[in-house]
Amino acid sequence: MRIKGVTKRVALIGDPLKRRHSEIMHNAAFEHFSIDATYELRELEPEAIGSFVLEARGDDWLGFQVTAPYKQVIMEHLDEIEDGARQIGAVNSVLRREDGSLVGFNTDAPGFQHAAEGELDIQFSGLRVAVAGAGGVARAVVYALVAAGATSVAICDLDPEKATDLAAGFGASVRAVDVGCEFDKSLGRVDFAVNATTVGMIQPGVAFDPAVLRDSAVVFDLVYNPPESELLRRARARGLPASNGLGMLIAQAEIAFERWTGVDASGSIMSAALAAEPGSNQLGG
Repeated sequence: MRIKGVTKRVALIGDPLKRRHSEIMHNAAFEHFSIDATYELRELEPEAIGSFVLEARGDDWLGFQVTAPYKQVIMEHLDEIEDGARQIGAVNSVLRREDGSLVGFNTDAPGFQHAAEGELDIQFSGLRVAVAGAGGVARAVVYALVAAGATSVAICDLDPEKATDLAAGFGASVRAVDVGCEFDKSLGRVDFAVNATTVGMIQPGVAFDPAVLRDSAVVFDLVYNPPESELLRRARARGLPASNGLGMLIAQAEIAFERWTGVDASGSIMSAALAAEPGSNQLGG
């Protein structure tokens, strides 16, 4: 497939942008499928969001992606928000229609489910889950868990109001718990523990101690740089199945790529591109 005419554009917006994974994955897929398009990184100040959105309505754009801190802010600039993204309360991908209108959607939720269930050999239905974090990506995680039938989800965040706000949108099976002993008690009862914070990547340490988990629990850390966070190292030392967030990153990118181009099955191309990149374990900005 080739999109003819002017080179099409896609961008990732956020602040800061310290990792190049998305740029590498999408550009490799564009090249592999002979699509005349390019993916770029656009680090923006908040006051530049409006002018960027206006630019992205142009004929040379396929759409764009959004990372922290703009996954919620971007929603007010779009013409339409798909149901899943609206329920999550966060948009991480945007499709430009031929008329220049912009549609927001969320690939984090299906990307998380695809990676976690596939890599850890689990099904979300019936699971008891604990989630550390209550930001935009945590919203997608909780949405995916609830939509797939998780029995209960306990959410903990350093900002208790954020955890309470997130839990309030998902019904009785989701509850906010306090940092410390209450969260540790929840961790001791769950089947599945998820780190949806930047602890282990931006901040050192662990978001929770895997020592308090049951012997049958599994762990998913959305951190993918470094490939083995301290949380994963400790979980694996205990013999617990554990995965990082790289598979989720690739899965969500594959979904967005198909929405923009109509081309599916790009995940293996993206994965190979990351593996082949010099210094792929430290793809800093």
